[in-house]
Amino acid sequence: MFRTEKPWLKVYESANVEPETQIFDGSLYDLFRHAVEQHRGKSALTFYGTTFEFERLQALVEKMAASLAADGVEKGDRVAIMLPNCPQYVISFLATVRLGAIVTQINPMYVEREIEHILSDSGAQTIVVYADVYERVKAVLPGTNLRTVVVVDFEGEPQGLEPGHRSFGDFLSADADPAPDVGIDPPEDVAALQYTGGTTGVSKGAMLTHRNLVANVQQTIDVFVRNPDQFAGRKIVGALPFFHIYGLTCVMLFGLKLGLEQVLLPRFDVQEALAVFENDRPTMFSGVPTMYMALLASGANLRKHHLHDVLIFNSGGSALPVNLKRSFEEKVGKPLFEGYGLSEASPVTHNNPPFLGQGREGSIGIPIPSTDARIVDVETGEQEMPIGESGELIIRGPQVMKGYLNMPDETAATLRDGWLYTGDVAKMDEDGYFYIVDRKKDMIVASGYNIYPREIEEVLFEHPDVAEAVAIGVPDEYRGETVKAFVVKRPGARTTEEEVLSFCKERLAAYKSPKSVEFRNELPKSTVGKLLRRVLADEERAKTTTAQPPQG
Repeated sequence: MFRTEKPWLKVYESANVEPETQIFDGSLYDLFRHAVEQHRGKSALTFYGTTFEFERLQALVEKMAASLAADGVEKGDRVAIMLPNCPQYVISFLATVRLGAIVTQINPMYVEREIEHILSDSGAQTIVVYADVYERVKAVLPGTNLRTVVVVDFEGEPQGLEPGHRSFGDFLSADADPAPDVGIDPPEDVAALQYTGGTTGVSKGAMLTHRNLVANVQQTIDVFVRNPDQFAGRKIVGALPFFHIYGLTCVMLFGLKLGLEQVLLPRFDVQEALAVFENDRPTMFSGVPTMYMALLASGANLRKHHLHDVLIFNSGGSALPVNLKRSFEEKVGKPLFEGYGLSEASPVTHNNPPFLGQGREGSIGIPIPSTDARIVDVETGEQEMPIGESGELIIRGPQVMKGYLNMPDETAATLRDGWLYTGDVAKMDEDGYFYIVDRKKDMIVASGYNIYPREIEEVLFEHPDVAEAVAIGVPDEYRGETVKAFVVKRPGARTTEEEVLSFCKERLAAYKSPKSVEFRNELPKSTVGKLLRRVLADEERAKTTTAQPPQG
């Protein structure tokens, strides 16, 4: 079907790095159990001054697994977790997979409609939920199969619980027989349902197996860790939400496997993060571009807070603007490595490998070990594109999901002949480095020309007064669509719409240049910090619909 050459293999060869991953042969809980044996006596988690050593964490996980089993949770059952980063999340996740049950991830920022869809689609009968969002869960109970609700409150015992609902402490301390041993088939048994696409349309549950997640943890380690001794006894910042697949694999599971102490933050707060950098001296920080934007915008002396002592900075979740990468590297004195992934791939598929010392600007890097990637024509997905030409990015590897829950047609369209069709438009250079052009669905078509918002956003980020920017297509009677930009100014900036439009005209073809700019104090973001372009597009579409006169 496709050509056999893989130019990125020369990158591995030149660095004397093995391009294949030796995958741990076991379940997720086997991986954790092995980590406990290997890192006995070390700290696994820290949460606002409370530390959990590996042995203590395992004892709590076993206790939680026993309580879940006593409550009727069996292999294959769904256990929903709706928590920010905290020890209770880690305990609940590991206890669920210990029983062969399936973690159903729910973003605590979701509204009732989204929560009800995920709970009903997954069939979850148990949920561990944060006290601050408990009322939303209560509101949707009639439309779900929930029978057990466990509430986590950081301030103490939760108040106002419905009859039969229990606090996390009460549930954990209940008398129960030890959890039974459960046989797990890592390549086949699903460990987590990772819902994707919840901001618009119907959210799809990507079925990630034990093998998918175990493989991706090891693949990520193979990219980032050339010398394990450099990481021994060190710390990692747990700021990326664990309910998001990027945080789950690249921070939580990555940290457990390597024996890193994870300093957990329930949400990304710049001042809290700076304090962690200064006081804990972490060895690695994985974040999304908006986190790096916030660190730069804080005005803090980043070297004074010891960011220059961090060994590796990694960015994913959304495109890393080149200007942001340059600014951060200049202020900190360390490279910022961009990678790429998606929920359906557990998530990592590409990265600029730190073992080369410096990533390529604008590139998501090369396929990680044991991963194949191709660029195919957007129309049929069957013809491989020449080097340098754009097409849809497709991926094959042990991290690729089993399919979408309850969606055979969506699964068949996304998984074809062993390849995952990402929906992202990309290109590959002659050295095997990949570059994301944009999402297929975000492409703007103006007067027959294809316009990719990311190209426009890269130009906007070059403007010295622009802190954040998003470009979308808006309806246009003559051209079909035209480009509109949304911009957040840097503090103290006084730039005007005319200045920004003129700036873009000098750097973009006329048909690509924005025709209007709207300044905002903030732009819509997901909980993980990804700028939500589709929310702005929906707002503009609603304005157009409202403005149209009624049809008589």
